[in-house]
Amino acid sequence: MTADTTYNALFICTGNSARSILAEGILNELGQGRFRAYSAGSQPKGEVHPLALATLGRLNMPTAGYRSKSWDEFTAPGAPVFDFIFTVCDNAAGEVCPLWPGKPVSAHWGVPDPAAATGTEEQQRKAFADVARTLHRRIELFRSLPLARLDAMSLQRELHDIGKH
Repeated sequence: MTADTTYNALFICTGNSARSILAEGILNELGQGRFRAYSAGSQPKGEVHPLALATLGRLNMPTAGYRSKSWDEFTAPGAPVFDFIFTVCDNAAGEVCPLWPGKPVSAHWGVPDPAAATGTEEQQRKAFADVARTLHRRIELFRSLPLARLDAMSLQRELHDIGKH
């Protein structure tokens, strides 16, 4: 890893409709070309939750081009090679993941599923905002790491620690 490298990161969640979509959008915006984020699900819902897109919009981030997709897309020939793989839900963390080429560094950054929130529309909106805030904070910490200076074991430990924030 070098200082001028563009790093590819994949955020995985079971349904790929909310948490992983939010993380993809936030890293693509904050990464400023240094990172390229993607998202996928082990059992994709087939549609992005409207409140995930609304939350990105409230953060003044792009809302177009997102779709719920299977992680199988990223094991096909021509798929990006990932430097980082993050699971953002507990179910995906416990699943048997595909073998990813390139030996990516992985970490579990579990957050509650805002799509499962019940109550009023405002309460549901707040659940999405809370998850986005947590992911934003973790991504800011990740983005600030001196990636070119960390060995694999130190990097793994840092990513693990970020997931506890």
